[in-house]
Amino acid sequence: MRDINEDAAANAGQRATAESIEGGGEGLSVTDLLAMVANTAPEAPPAAAVRAAPAADEAPVPDVNGLAAAIAGAAGRYLPEGRLSPDADFFDAGGSSVHAVELAAELERDLGVELDLDDVFADARPISLARRWLEAAGLTTDATPGSLPHTTTSHMPAVTSGATPGAVPAVTPAAVPGGSPVGSASAASGEGGRPAPGAPAPPAFAAGTRPVPAPGVNPVPAPWTPPPVTTLALPEFPLHDDGPHSHARQEDLDQILADLALADRLPFTRSPEPLPPRRILLTGATGFLGGHLLLDLLRHSDAHVHCLVRGADEAAATARLGEQLRSYRLPWNSEIRRRITVVPGDLRRPRLGLSDDLWHTLAQELDSIVGVAAAVDFLRGYQSLRTGNVLGTLTLAELAATGRPKPLHHISSIAVFNEVGITSMGEDDPFAHVDRLIAGYDQTKWAAEAALRRARDHGLVVSALRPGGIGGHSRTGAYNPQDLSSGLISAFGRFRTVPAFRYLNVAPVDWVSRVAAAVVCEPDAWGFDYNLTGVPSTLDDVVRDMAFGGMHVRVQDWDEWRTDTLARLEAEPVPELGFLSRVLRSPTALKLCEATLGGPAAVAERTDALVEALGLPPAARYDAQAQLRTFEKLAGDGLGRLPGKGDQPYLWFSETTAGSVRALDGGTDDSPCSMSLTLSIASMYQLVKERRVDVTGEVTCPAVHARPLTVVHGDVWVRPDEGIPRHHGLKHQLLRYRLQLRDEDGELWWLEGRKYARARRDLWHQTRALTVEAGREGEPATLAGEVVVPADSYVRDQIDGIKVAPHLTGQEKRAAKLTWLAWFGLEMGRGLLGPFARAAADLLDLRRTPNLTEQHR
Repeated sequence: MRDINEDAAANAGQRATAESIEGGGEGLSVTDLLAMVANTAPEAPPAAAVRAAPAADEAPVPDVNGLAAAIAGAAGRYLPEGRLSPDADFFDAGGSSVHAVELAAELERDLGVELDLDDVFADARPISLARRWLEAAGLTTDATPGSLPHTTTSHMPAVTSGATPGAVPAVTPAAVPGGSPVGSASAASGEGGRPAPGAPAPPAFAAGTRPVPAPGVNPVPAPWTPPPVTTLALPEFPLHDDGPHSHARQEDLDQILADLALADRLPFTRSPEPLPPRRILLTGATGFLGGHLLLDLLRHSDAHVHCLVRGADEAAATARLGEQLRSYRLPWNSEIRRRITVVPGDLRRPRLGLSDDLWHTLAQELDSIVGVAAAVDFLRGYQSLRTGNVLGTLTLAELAATGRPKPLHHISSIAVFNEVGITSMGEDDPFAHVDRLIAGYDQTKWAAEAALRRARDHGLVVSALRPGGIGGHSRTGAYNPQDLSSGLISAFGRFRTVPAFRYLNVAPVDWVSRVAAAVVCEPDAWGFDYNLTGVPSTLDDVVRDMAFGGMHVRVQDWDEWRTDTLARLEAEPVPELGFLSRVLRSPTALKLCEATLGGPAAVAERTDALVEALGLPPAARYDAQAQLRTFEKLAGDGLGRLPGKGDQPYLWFSETTAGSVRALDGGTDDSPCSMSLTLSIASMYQLVKERRVDVTGEVTCPAVHARPLTVVHGDVWVRPDEGIPRHHGLKHQLLRYRLQLRDEDGELWWLEGRKYARARRDLWHQTRALTVEAGREGEPATLAGEVVVPADSYVRDQIDGIKVAPHLTGQEKRAAKLTWLAWFGLEMGRGLLGPFARAAADLLDLRRTPNLTEQHR
């Protein structure tokens, strides 16, 4: 395995690192910065005057702090704790996207503060919302000495020697000591992005390089301390003016570069021992992928796993973990609880919210860290997501580099490539230009992985695992209802339309989890980048899969599909798809969708080599068969809609029968009875899963009514109960008919019929003869008899007369007919052989010599 990875690393010059900010700038450590943004600010004062009282000879000066306090007071009513400090993020404090919409409406109604929802999602701190609204209104803000400082500015915060502990320092622009000037190669490209035309190429480094600390460097350094007083100014990115929402906000870019600089202050460390891990710290175990990864780590290793879980105490955190695992249909039993330790903590807090003693204990005892936890929200901006997704990742890197050397396995995402128009997504390909990433989620995944690339230069062994869309479990059907791929697939199946796209890079969660666990447990696989994207699906693949499942979809262009889907979600609200509706209305989230659907197929050569070397299940396309159980669960939860009688038939044919019935009350006269039916199936799924055929048509029976009766609802089951004979006899069931009929007067009747197989030579007659009973709805049968399919019409109607949905191609029509005939012929053959096999078994049993017990019976 090492040889495979080293060969790949030899060609890693493809990866352009473009490290935009030179080292040498000083600032806050990750721990200090997390402490700065934590929700520890004093309680917001009452929403008194939004503006400070002006002097008699001065124009009114807006009071940004008063407005921030008013917004914080309103926001607190939507949070579990009932309060929010002006500099705390609304979402990190427990708010949801639905709450954000309600809050924006309340602020406009009660305070006259009209905020764009994208601004709320971009940075949901009251102080930022207040400042943004005042600037949009053309009012200058007054940052009085008692006001909260602006912590989302374009520059790294500077620490002053006289700063009050816990206070956020003021910010002043300055030149970068030893840094790159604006317009240099560093400024002309994004971190890990492609150089601008004419710019000198940035230095490249090989994937998986593990720098060795300089001689004399202590590999287990003391905890970080704030550096000396220094201010840092960051270069501006050249932005492309292609219209609104075509590039990232400058303040987000500045903050990203400031966060990247924190990686330069990580401790230096040695390479870890190349041994399978025995003690693992896992974050995100309550999530969809994290929960499956926890079980795979326990199944395929002897490791003891420490799970970092949010909770008031260990008991609460343990209960939360168990509840989440059960919701994903994963086991939660005493053996699992024996092999894990639940650690109450929070990725967004300084040092994960752990005590100093526990932090240092874990630093010495752990031998592997797996970071899965991340806030997955396509509406929130970088400022709102960075605390957990970027700073939390750097905190894990700090823990990995402290004490005992240990690898860090980071679950990233192919969102690092989510630039509209990107041409390749290989494991060693350059990332997207960061200034072309619009969604905050994409930006945070880009920043986290770019920061960890810098951490590699400090000796830290980092594996970056990049899933694409994570599909449902191929066996249990468990899925993540908040995953964008689940939402899109639900909409495809529910509304029978799909947008035109190039590729869907989606893999089932069980495969992604298994490969990730293999990387964690195999030392030769550490320190490299992997695309865990499976086999991409094309538009033709998805349309064919949907048709196989009976969901015949219509392809629309992106704008038409989005408009149509939003209109249908508004006309037929589906609470479980509310997040998809919000995504389709957000300009920034739309850029993420366009990049995802218009991007190339992800390439995973290193992952494929690893899978083959370790003998793991190879990647397979997430096709109709893999999605089968997930579609069933989506339908059961109200997100999807399986094929039904109201859908266009996939295949159909006619069946006519003629015969007679007789009254069961002792009548002797036979009355003619005939049926003219159409048998159809909506999908092959209907056959495989339910073994059922839909029935429509008419029944003519003068003993019931002078006029034909219409089939209101009809079903035919093929080999019901696996053909087991009724009453332990030799009559094995081939087909069972159940029809609900309505006569011309509106009265309801029922008719039930069965075709039986017997151990007799008249097999041709058995396949055509139907024993029937009929009666009024809710009453016992009053008529019984037999009807038979005429021999001359059987082949004409039920073989040569098969019709297939007209929208299928000629090849697909032939495949559909052959599939039906093969499946139905096999079932009939099994049914006809059953009675002969049973008769033979009984004959052999009669020839056996009875034992003493049987002789005395």
